[in-house]
Amino acid sequence: MQEREVERIANLIYQAPLGEYIGRDGAAIMAAHAGSELRVKDQEFLFHQGDMTNSFYIVTEGRLGLVREKTETRREITVHVLEKGDLVGELSFIDQTPHDLSVRALGNAAVLCFKAGDIQPLITQHPQLVYNFMRAVVKRVHAVVTTLAEHEMELQQYIQTGGRGRM
Repeated sequence: MQEREVERIANLIYQAPLGEYIGRDGAAIMAAHAGSELRVKDQEFLFHQGDMTNSFYIVTEGRLGLVREKTETRREITVHVLEKGDLVGELSFIDQTPHDLSVRALGNAAVLCFKAGDIQPLITQHPQLVYNFMRAVVKRVHAVVTTLAEHEMELQQYIQTGGRGRM
């Protein structure tokens, strides 16, 4: 990858929420280890629920939807929308499990792809960077769990009051 491209990618990573944890130096190191930037066309899937991948991604352009795909008994549901700077697929990358949801482009989009073979050397070469990356992922998981708990409490209050407890 050319030096200008690595600089551009480092800036994208640093400006993402991840940049807060890994800093400018960490963003530069990750940029040097980025596999490629992939274009995802409108409605194209990045991966499907149940897929095993050896990559995680950072959204660099557009929006991606986390979707529960349509089945014979259920319509497709967009669970969450990811935007520029968001991590995608990092949990399955870390724990090596199949993806829980599918990811589809909502309009044309682009992602940085980080493959396991490119990232694994960082564990021994830059352990502090890997630790800071993991902190960012855990912080995001905590935020999601907190939000879900708040929504559950609101729903319980709504049900208990017959809809009158809604603010």
